[in-house]
Amino acid sequence: MLGLGVFAQAAGGVFANAPAFLIPTLHDRAGLSLAQAGVIAAMPTVGFLVSLIAWGAVVDRIGERRVLGIGLGAAALASAAAAVTADISLGLLGAFLFLGGTAASSANAASGRVVVGWFPAHQRGFAMGIRQMALPLGVAVAALTVPRIASDHGISWAMTLPAIICVAAAVCCLAFVIDPPRPSRADAAEQGLLDNPYRGRSVLWRIHAVSVLLVVPQYLVWTFALVWLITDRHWSAASAGVLVTAAQLLGAAGRIGAGAWSDRVGSRMRPLRQVALAAAVSMAALAVTDWLDSPISVALLLLASVITVADNGLAFTAVAEISGPYWSGRALGAQNTSQYLAASVVPPLFGAVIGVFGFPAAFALAALCPVLAAPLVPPDHPERAS
Repeated sequence: MLGLGVFAQAAGGVFANAPAFLIPTLHDRAGLSLAQAGVIAAMPTVGFLVSLIAWGAVVDRIGERRVLGIGLGAAALASAAAAVTADISLGLLGAFLFLGGTAASSANAASGRVVVGWFPAHQRGFAMGIRQMALPLGVAVAALTVPRIASDHGISWAMTLPAIICVAAAVCCLAFVIDPPRPSRADAAEQGLLDNPYRGRSVLWRIHAVSVLLVVPQYLVWTFALVWLITDRHWSAASAGVLVTAAQLLGAAGRIGAGAWSDRVGSRMRPLRQVALAAAVSMAALAVTDWLDSPISVALLLLASVITVADNGLAFTAVAEISGPYWSGRALGAQNTSQYLAASVVPPLFGAVIGVFGFPAAFALAALCPVLAAPLVPPDHPERAS
């Protein structure tokens, strides 16, 4: 179940992040500005934004297996349509990327529920860290393949890759996923598991707010690392893709480490607060070294890539534990919606900042977000799931 959850999430991650690695091609060949190319790259994220809570509600009702199969199958169709229309119209490309995002978002809540449902609390942080590494693995696959394919063969061939991966994930999930056990609705009602966990409580709202702030430096690094290496550091597209891939793989390992750390200390929130402070320091250091044109900035980009993704599994696990088996689909949908709301703004907004003020200013601005996030992290809250 853990392997299937990772595969499903990684497939959605490949689709959602492949457009970010089309930015150099859109900029150089299609003549789009960085801000305009950033809008195209943000379309899957916008699709995620409008559909995550709805998918979460569907998961709460019909279970994980069917949601994963239907959603990833639809994402594969949208990716294929984007590949067919990419050379015809950038508007159609953006539209199909948006539709694919609405479908691929099904993997976020459903795959997380599979993992939370099959692992006990003392192993859940580690298991969810493995599941959460799926997104940087998806980004790594996209970074390693999409820039080269787009550069050599065009955008259409580059968008064929996510279609193939999403088809494979959909088939595997339909064939092998087993929905985790949960109490009957009658028993859940007696235990209070059907009660709205948002009503009269601030802990979930605070976790959502923290995650919104922490996603800004994460998506800035993910979206513009390739462009920064090529235009600011003068790397080749192939070399830059390899470095971004390495950064994503290290980030995946960092998520696992953060999850295991939270299991060991018996807390999700204390590690989350410390990750926020580390993200602020790493992004500020990246801004300064880039402004000074120091080669150390490349190493700091790698460091920031690891730190800025380490919080996701901690927050995701905490939300699932606090909300319980009959609300976790919607709560995880709300968690991801809030993150993708911020993430959808990052490419066009920071593309404009970079265009006017340069990369150091963008890195410095992003460093402010984890500074604001750290004091918002709530104290530990008892698990609600049974």
